[in-house]
Amino acid sequence: MELQQMRYVLAVAEEKNFTRAAERCLVVQSALSHQIARLERELGAKLFDRTSRRVELTPAGEAFLPEARQSVEAAERARAEVTAVAGEIRGRLAIGAIPTVGAVDLAASLRDFTARHPQVQISLRMGASGDHIDQIRQGTLDVAFLGLPPGVQPTGVRGVELARGELVALMAPGHPLAEARGLDLQGLADQVFVDFPAGSAGRAQSDQAFAAVGVQRRVAFEVMAVDFFARLIRQGLCIGLLPASIVSGFPDLCAVELRDPPTRVEHLVWSPRRPTPAAAAYLSGLGVADEQLLSSSGRR
Repeated sequence: MELQQMRYVLAVAEEKNFTRAAERCLVVQSALSHQIARLERELGAKLFDRTSRRVELTPAGEAFLPEARQSVEAAERARAEVTAVAGEIRGRLAIGAIPTVGAVDLAASLRDFTARHPQVQISLRMGASGDHIDQIRQGTLDVAFLGLPPGVQPTGVRGVELARGELVALMAPGHPLAEARGLDLQGLADQVFVDFPAGSAGRAQSDQAFAAVGVQRRVAFEVMAVDFFARLIRQGLCIGLLPASIVSGFPDLCAVELRDPPTRVEHLVWSPRRPTPAAAAYLSGLGVADEQLLSSSGRR
């Protein structure tokens, strides 16, 4: 059993496709398939069920996957630790982020980190807070930026609270409420909304706030991309609630402050295990102290 075979298994499991996995691993598909078949013979069990349309893990594959991931990560960490002792940060840094990060200039932080540590391979995945927490626990992400309702703490990860902020109503300039000041949530009861998908943390704070005042609003558009929020609002199709910290990115739209607005808390989280040298360096650049890296939680 070889580490490279484990890497191939991880790639196929994550891509759910042999062709994409081979492209990701920079090998021809026949070589990747041959190595996985060889590993399956050694193990005496099939790891994947393959059809013309999809690839799924077998029960044996499900059992093999976490151990394979742990072995590959241990090898990569060992290599990264050795180079860190020599004064050079290498390895990978996988970051997850919600689309509405406002407490940190995420792009600038990546630019600065890359300038300091050019040998680190960075990947960034945008998505929902709940998914990012799961991926931190599974080890597929090193660091993540979350947005959660007040009182909700991410579990199974370490982290710090970055900022608390209020949501504002974003609407097109010609909207009848665009010049309003201090709207309450009841005043938005008849509006059509765009919001994040139901059940997501990004949606929860708004749903909870409207439920608290007995308003059942109509969310006609569920999207993940904030830019598409703005495009729909710009066309006069709906209004949306977004953090006040990011609405300056849409100067052509009107941001209306609310009385008793929904609020959200931004968190920066990482693995409960000791961070890799690359993750520790990135977190340090964001002001996370060394003693916080292994503490259960922290605040800034």
